[in-house]
Parts: sequence; structure tokens; C-alpha cells
Amino acid sequence: MAGLRLKVLIVEDVEDDALLIARELRRGGYDPVLTRVETEPAMRAALDECSTVDIIISDYTLPQFSGPAALEVFTRCRCDLPFIIVSGTIGEETAVSLLKAGAHDFILKSNLARLVPAVDRELREVEVRRARRRAEACLRESEERYALAAQGANDGLWDWDLRAGSVYYSPRWKAMLGYTEDDIGDRIDEWFSRVHEDDRPAVEARLQAHLSGATAHFESEHRMRNRRDEILWMLTRGLAVRDADRQPYRVAGSQTDITERKLAEERLRFQALHDALTGLPNRTLFMERLQCALEGGGTGERRFAVMLVDLDRYKIITDSFGHSVGDALVLAVARTLQARIGPRDTVARLGGDEFAVLVEGMTGADTAVAFAESFQSALTGPLPIDGHEVFTTASIGIVLGPERYTAPEEMLRDADTANQRAKAQRKGHCQVFDTAMHTFAVNQLRLETDLRRAVERDELALYYQPLVNLASGEIDGFEALLRWRHPERGLMSPAEFIPVAEDTGLIVPLGNWALREACRQLSAWQVQFPALRPKVSVNVSAVQFAQPDLADVVLQALASAHLEARYLKLEITESVLMDSGDAAMQTLDRLQDQQIKFLMDDFGTGYSSLSYLHRFPLDILKIDASFVQKMEKEAKHDEIVQAIVALARSLNMEIVAEGMETLGTLARLRELKVGFGQGYLFSQPLDAEAAGRLLASRRHW
Repeated sequence: MAGLRLKVLIVEDVEDDALLIARELRRGGYDPVLTRVETEPAMRAALDECSTVDIIISDYTLPQFSGPAALEVFTRCRCDLPFIIVSGTIGEETAVSLLKAGAHDFILKSNLARLVPAVDRELREVEVRRARRRAEACLRESEERYALAAQGANDGLWDWDLRAGSVYYSPRWKAMLGYTEDDIGDRIDEWFSRVHEDDRPAVEARLQAHLSGATAHFESEHRMRNRRDEILWMLTRGLAVRDADRQPYRVAGSQTDITERKLAEERLRFQALHDALTGLPNRTLFMERLQCALEGGGTGERRFAVMLVDLDRYKIITDSFGHSVGDALVLAVARTLQARIGPRDTVARLGGDEFAVLVEGMTGADTAVAFAESFQSALTGPLPIDGHEVFTTASIGIVLGPERYTAPEEMLRDADTANQRAKAQRKGHCQVFDTAMHTFAVNQLRLETDLRRAVERDELALYYQPLVNLASGEIDGFEALLRWRHPERGLMSPAEFIPVAEDTGLIVPLGNWALREACRQLSAWQVQFPALRPKVSVNVSAVQFAQPDLADVVLQALASAHLEARYLKLEITESVLMDSGDAAMQTLDRLQDQQIKFLMDDFGTGYSSLSYLHRFPLDILKIDASFVQKMEKEAKHDEIVQAIVALARSLNMEIVAEGMETLGTLARLRELKVGFGQGYLFSQPLDAEAAGRLLASRRHW
């Protein structure tokens, strides 16, 4: 059976999306006839004859057009048609602005089940609007025809005879409030007494303004109580009839039930100011309330704290169990936070795993920390979520107000700075902001800016620390260590700028430069010292290792330097292996096939999971300096080194001991038959020129 024929002008560049909308309309009982356009000229042409279109459905983003632009074309054409936005990218704030600009509804492509009810409603409303216009035209011809048309439009009518003091209320006017014909008399108080007490003064003032001639017509949106004492929203319009002296003697108009529209607007306002998952205030509403708190000022019990709360293991949990478990965790944390705040306090979800808390009545840092720690304590046990026992902790940054703050953005910025410091210290920690943190953050930002220019300004340099063959005492090669000749701070070690590079992604171009430069320098040394044929090892960060083109970058660096791959070693840490997936495994296999060797650096200082050694077939194990340097003083560290050596041998891996500083350590490592050593006993890191001189000296240890 054919459905109700519906002529649809669809503004959409993806034909499949248009077909999905057509299918949804057919499911709802319509027989859609689609005219698809994706440019402004095409839309204007389609709207030349409004009668050929029943409804407009528009995407928000198109390559040559957009939802807002389509809305503007629609507005200019003055066609009385429903205009609905269907998009996968629109947010609540954008939706509100589109509705204000004239759109009738918005629907997410992920929730097309709302489409048919919205179309039904808007088609009904357009019919109501058209009927109302017909009624207004009929009013000019005859009151009788106007009354009949208005009754068909489902509006109530009222007519107040100012001279007689009586009011006519139409049957529909009374029925809208749940009354029968005989329940309501002809007094004006029958109307005003049912207007909500908070709205009545404004309604009377607007009506009086029109009667006095201050306004061209009377119009008011207000609340009224029906027979069951329920609140309805009404739109009342009216126009006064005046005598020759411009004095009003009659005023008549209509009353429309706009409750559904008001509820929809309220829902949109709520959605614009609240998080969809938790129902908590969002960033916009939180900032408004924080602004009010700042304007309130005060000291003592009127002080307040802003806390920024980050869940420490959220990404691991969502990656392991899926986003549904992640959402359930966010809801559980939201409830935990809400249970610990007072009626004047605010908990907001800023996004993802980030919450903000505004707590009143903070007498100082101690009370704020106590509140934060009470929340952290509530998260110590397992959270039962969807059949899983989920463990999480929260890092919390705290800032006290109002003090020197005038803008909410400043407080949230400093709370975020304190939060970052808390996370840097350890998981599940809280940190109160102090001005030194802001200074540090500003300095880090400046450092980032300088670092972005370091490569182009030729400020980077490699220093080389020799790796010695402990059996022969000869130099086997070097580890290339990145340094930065900062124009103001002087020579900077990696510890001072590598964290910034990793946070900003600059580690990729820096690491690629280091790889190219190390290969170039090693190639030059091999030409200069053909009998030695030294090797070089280069550190690769977790961010670099995750790059899909890493293998190509490495092989290109070797090719540009005319260097054989067997002379290059790449150093990675346990964290690199932890964060790596199948793609990283393919990168490692491809480079090992080219005879490039991989070292695990800092072994024993992190998780030291043996599964990584089996999963990733590495070539060399590097014993961390923290164990090597204490071998002579503490027996347990000697035993740890022995265990690592035994493990490496069982896996057919070469061994490098770093941090060697004494002859006693050298003797003990030779006794354990450790293959290679590195440390200040042999040499500190040297610039390329000094490292070349060390090679030329043919020194033995």
C-alpha cells in the first residue's frame, strides 16, 4: 500500500545518506519523492516554485554548500515549509543557533528514528501556520469567516468589550484549559486569575501598553493553570479597535497552546548547557556559575575551590573493555562526585574523562585537599561495571578563589596546570596550584615555541658516548644523544626538552633529524676510519615508533648516508613496547630483516614484562645505570645484574651495561662476561669532533 506522497527537497552531497533518509520516511508511512541538491544555485532553482516542495531536509556540512547557507536561501525565498537539519557533526550550541535562525528541528544522523516524528509534527505545524494566515485574511472580510477559520486552526478566541466590561471566550478557548462552555463566565478575571502569578503583572502591563497606544498590537507568552492545576504555556495575541478619538473600546484576539514548543525549547536549553551522558552541567554552564562565584567575591567561608578531576586509567579501560564500559565508568564517577558536594556546589563534565568541581565554603587549601582526597578514597575499591571489576584513580588539580582572579578562564587554566603537575608526580595525586606552576607552564610554552624553530635554526646537535667492547677494550661504536644549543639557555640535555617534544608531537621531526644526522656522521667516520667500522645507536621514542612511516624514514636515512643497515642500532624502552600494536610489530620485523638491531633500553626500571621480550624479538638488552652503579656497594644490585645477564643469554641477546664509572665495576662485568659497556669510566658524551679524535686515538681500556 502506497504511503502519503511527500515532496522532499534534500540538501545533501552524499547520495547514500539521501537514500537512508528516504528509507526512514518510507518506514514512517510516507511515499517520498526526492529532489537532491548540493549547491546554492540548485536549491534556489528548486524553490522557484514552492508548491513543488513539501519539506526541506538539509545536511549541515557540504563541500560547496552548508546547512546555514541553505537556511539563508530558504529564509529569502519566503516559502512556508518545514526546514529540518539532519547532520552527524552538529553540537547543541550550533543547533540552538540554527533554531533561532529559522530551522524547525535538528536530528543527528545516528538517531534517524526521530526523523518521522519530527516530519509529522512540522507538517502539522505548517498546516497550522497556513490556516492561521487564511484566518487573518478572512478577518478583513468578515468576523464570521475569521471565527470559523480560527476554530479550524485550533486556537481559542477572546473578545473584550471595554465599554460593557464583558469578555467573550470561545468554546475552544475554554476547552484549552479543560473547561466546558458553562464553566467560565464573561469577566476579564476569568482570564487573568488563571495566569500564573509570576507572569500576571507582565501580561497586564503589555495589554495596558497596547490599549494606551504604546504598542501596535498585544502579544504575550505566559503560563496559565488549567482545570487540573497543570501549567500550560499560551501565546496570546490581540488588537484594539479604536474610536475617532483613538480611544479603545474593544480588543479581540486569539490564544494558542505553545506548551510543546516551550518544552522543546527547554529541552534544547538543557542540552546546550548539560552533558548528554551524565546530565551534569557542561563547560558553558560551569563557566557561568564560576563567573557568578567570582562576582560574589568574599573571604573566609565564602571562599571556594575549583578542582579539575582527570581519571588516570580511562583510556586503558575503554581500549580494553570498550566505550560502553568507559561510559558506565564516567557515570559512576559522576555519581560519586555528586554524592560529595553540597546544594550550592557544582559538578560538571568538561568532556571525556575530565570533570570540574566548584566547591563553596573552602576555608583554605587544607579543606580543599581533604575534599579531593575523600573523592580519591571513594575510588580506591573496584567498581562493578557491566560484569567487570574496574579500578581507576583520579588526578586532581586544585585552585582557590576568588583571591586575584577576575575571569573564570584563569581559574580553570590554573586548575588544569595543577592537574598536570599532579599527574606528573604520580597517579591518584592531588595538587594545589601556586604561581610557580603558572610560571613553569609559561616557560614550557616558550620552550615549545623555541623548539619548533630549533631545527630550521640549526640549534640541534648530536653528542656521542662510546660503547666499549669489554672483552677487547676497544670502541665498538657510539650512542647518539640529542642536545639543544639554546640561544639563551645554553646547551640543554634531553631531559629538559624531550618531554615537551613528546607532548607536542615535535619528537617526530626531532627524532627523524637525529636519525639522519647520526647516519651521516657514522658514514663519515667509516670513510675516515675504514679499519674500525664503528656502529651507532639512536633512541626512538614511543611517538616515533607509532608512526606508520618509521621504517621508510629509517631506510631513507641509511640510503642518503650510503650506510649499511647492519651498522645502525635503534634503542627503544619498555614503554614503547607497551604502547605498540601489530603495526609496530610489522615495523620492527621489516627493519630487522634489513639487519638493523634493536636494543631494549633501561631494562628493569619499568614493568619488565617478559612477555614483551618474547613478543618482540629484540637483539640487545641494556642494563640500566641504576643497577650497574650500585653493584659494588649493594649485593642485591649485583644479583639483579646477574639475573638480567642470565635472562639475556637464555634469549640469545647481547648485553650492554650503561652507567659504568669505576674499574671495579668494569672488572665485575668482565667476570660476568657482559659484552659491552658504556659510561663515564670510558668517556662522557662528546661532540662529533671530539668523538672523532677519540676514535683516532685507538684507545683501549
